[in-house]
Amino acid sequence: MANILLVPVCAHVRVAEAAAELAAVLPDAAVFDALADEAEALALLAAGKNDDWFDALVGRALAAGAANLVIAGITPDAEKALLAVQNTGLATSFNARVVLLADAAHSDAQRLRLAKQAFAGANVEVAGVIGADQAAAEAAGLKSFGRTGALENTADLAAAQETRLSPAQFRFNMIEAARRADKRIVLPEGAEPRTVQAAAICHEKGLARCVLLAPREEVLSVADQVGVTLPDSVEIIDPATLVEQYVAPMCELRKSKGLTPEQAREQLQDTVVLGTMMMAQNDVDGLVSGAVHTTANTIRPALQLIKTAPGASMVSSVFFMLLPGQVLVYGDCAVNPNPTPEQLAEIAIQSADSAKAFGIEPRVALISYSTGTSGAGPDVDAVAEAVALAKAKRPDLVVDGPLQYDAATVPGVAKSKAPNSPVAGQATVCIFPDLNTGNCTYKAVQRNANVLSVGPMLQGLRKPVNDLSRGALVEDIVYTVALTAIQAAQMA
Repeated sequence: MANILLVPVCAHVRVAEAAAELAAVLPDAAVFDALADEAEALALLAAGKNDDWFDALVGRALAAGAANLVIAGITPDAEKALLAVQNTGLATSFNARVVLLADAAHSDAQRLRLAKQAFAGANVEVAGVIGADQAAAEAAGLKSFGRTGALENTADLAAAQETRLSPAQFRFNMIEAARRADKRIVLPEGAEPRTVQAAAICHEKGLARCVLLAPREEVLSVADQVGVTLPDSVEIIDPATLVEQYVAPMCELRKSKGLTPEQAREQLQDTVVLGTMMMAQNDVDGLVSGAVHTTANTIRPALQLIKTAPGASMVSSVFFMLLPGQVLVYGDCAVNPNPTPEQLAEIAIQSADSAKAFGIEPRVALISYSTGTSGAGPDVDAVAEAVALAKAKRPDLVVDGPLQYDAATVPGVAKSKAPNSPVAGQATVCIFPDLNTGNCTYKAVQRNANVLSVGPMLQGLRKPVNDLSRGALVEDIVYTVALTAIQAAQMA
């Protein structure tokens, strides 16, 4: 029902005792100590692996199996002063209600306001305070939950929370699902440095069984240059040894186009084509490419050899944007330059289904420079028509538009611009009107806000083929491989 994070505002409180007392008065509640393994926390945080620590904590908390979880935050004492800054990350990772834990003698209104301000912009609810003087709590704009030994008004803390998937929860779910899937994923750019590093990480974490298409000497040379030791489990296959076995199957798949064996051999020199044929013949479960190749180079062979999925009229893409405190889905930011209203509706439906498949409740906003009827013109009309088409085709989905981005995602703006919208202020899926808008927006958010973007994940194909940005980071490739493995399991 709810996660509650107790955040000490001074070194004079006993957070473990307060957490136990609060859990005792909440239904089906358990206490979770964020620093139960302090050595692990120190090692990961000092190495800059904050996300790994938060992901691990989310996994352990899930194992508790409690409806309500009271998380003991980090006390800002002399020993943990540098660790205490991670309380904000704990709040966003667990999508937790924050309850400040104070000592009346050391927590005046100003200190409480400062503690509250630490969570400004973090997309979390600061529910109130335990232990502060009533007047100080009121002056700081905080609800009082009494003090330790005499808690009060705690029932509100167990109220159901807004369904929102945090980045840590998304990453944990994705990693666990990829491990369960245990799929074989081909990487046609097998000697590309970032790809080699990503393959090593995927095997270390058990995310997928990667196949690198490149001569072994080249791969090992690149691995040595980037300081990576490839696990023995990483398959390295020289593409020259595979070409001949796929000539006849490729000719059969393309017989309507009159493909000759000579033409097939020539096309199979392209490792993306070769990898796509491996998937067409069920020798691998998915393909990830694009660190060097263009989107067109990655998608074209899939459209020719894999084809679209039943019921799909087109291929589109989404990015999972891991914003602070929430994961949003952006589409289409990689494939379709100028979609028609019919195509825009299909992109919205595909993206909503992808969101749901990865644990995100889809509330779909079709983005425009106009909210409702505040603006006019052919671009706005096209978005409005797409909304109508999507609603008619899938009445089960929550879809609205045209909405400006701020109206779609910011509750305060939504109240003034679209007060009657079922989506405004709480959109989880944002559909952009064209590729120009979508691609620029995702890159701006990714780079300037330092947001991890997972994808692009392609939608509408019969088997999973996923493209990478040529500016992809190693972690981008790792997560795209994981997504591909999960897609393969879902499509099986």
